[in-house]
Amino acid sequence: MTTITGQKAKMLAGELYIASDPELSAAHLRAQALLARFNATPADAADERCLLLTELLARFGQETVLKPTFRCDYGFNIVIGDRTFINFDCVFLDCNRITIGDEVQIAPGVHIYTATHPLEAKARRSGVEYALPVSIGDGVWLGGGAIVGPGVTIGENTVVGAGSVVIRDLPANVVAAGNPCRVIRPL
Repeated sequence: MTTITGQKAKMLAGELYIASDPELSAAHLRAQALLARFNATPADAADERCLLLTELLARFGQETVLKPTFRCDYGFNIVIGDRTFINFDCVFLDCNRITIGDEVQIAPGVHIYTATHPLEAKARRSGVEYALPVSIGDGVWLGGGAIVGPGVTIGENTVVGAGSVVIRDLPANVVAAGNPCRVIRPL
């Protein structure tokens, strides 16, 4: 069995890690500096926004729009496909990979969380945490204020209703809503 070393490697492997690790702290500070610049850009600065997001994110797709304000932990774990639209005030806690497909619509105030914590109080109080990847398929529409939890995969073309809390995988080509989010009908 291979032993994973380094807090960043543990974080990306979904293992318990320490977020205050110097390497992760430096990466977080870098991301926050880029986000401060991005979030302060004027409305007519689309080119500047694109450059900042290209520097921040693992991939920022062609013809993709992401509106400020935007918050994330690191940026380097976020992949966004082509022709995707992400509206105002979204939060992506990217302690693990967040993969967003092509032609995805993300409404205002959507939160995507990869970060989570141990349920056992002693472990949780020790400061360790872990993170699970999130995948959003091509053509998905996430309604305003939706929350997508750690480890969730949403299949292509699925529509998630406003205010939904998605804690389990959703198949492709369905309408889903609620807390917890459930499939309502096929598309």
